[in-house]
Amino acid sequence: MRIDLAGRIPSRPYIAVTVEAMGEFGVEVRTETPDRYIIRGGQSYRGTDCRIEGDASSASYFFLAAALAGGIVAVKNVPLRTRQGDIGFLKLLEELGCGITARGNGVAVAGGPLRAGTCRFDLQNMPDLVPTLAVLAAVRPGRTVIANVAQLRIKESDRLAALAAELRKMGVPVEEKPDGLVIDGGNPHGAEIETYNDHRIAMSFAVLGLVVPGVKIRNPRCVDKSFPCFWRELNKLYD
Repeated sequence: MRIDLAGRIPSRPYIAVTVEAMGEFGVEVRTETPDRYIIRGGQSYRGTDCRIEGDASSASYFFLAAALAGGIVAVKNVPLRTRQGDIGFLKLLEELGCGITARGNGVAVAGGPLRAGTCRFDLQNMPDLVPTLAVLAAVRPGRTVIANVAQLRIKESDRLAALAAELRKMGVPVEEKPDGLVIDGGNPHGAEIETYNDHRIAMSFAVLGLVVPGVKIRNPRCVDKSFPCFWRELNKLYD
């Protein structure tokens, strides 16, 4: 079988993760070009022991906590060297002034003064991190441009519209683009956040509540889709 990719490919790192996992279980995928994959027929999957990394997307909320609150947060079992595309959020945080260090089989993020001014980020390959970045942009001094994520219109919610609406509730100036957001950070105030039954909206705004008093999350159980113990883990930051 030959698979040819055509057009713009969002979240491309998930292809590499899939090819690697298939290989670990005995099925070879030959990568002829970044857009062409050959899978020989007649292969069989075989059982094997493998170590499952922690999810970089879920870890991003705790990396965000360090960036917002200015402390140090360590996350286990999420290595710096991974095929998971969402680990790229750490590079973004480093660009904005955070310290990033490997710690055992995980990573520690040290928050610091966030870089001011205008920053532009193309999140085509990690669109699930747009809500995480958007709430950070709400408090960062300066303008944040998030681009190339039109696919967020058809996630669990229209995430671009949802983020714009909820940030505006908090007094944050937001311009909604067809494929992104322009956010002018400052001093957001508390508000009751509609989650649109979207786990990533809920978790991102919940972490923003660490530094913005009065944030209330509606339908908090929507996080069960991807991170059922999120609230328990978040509470550890208050200990």
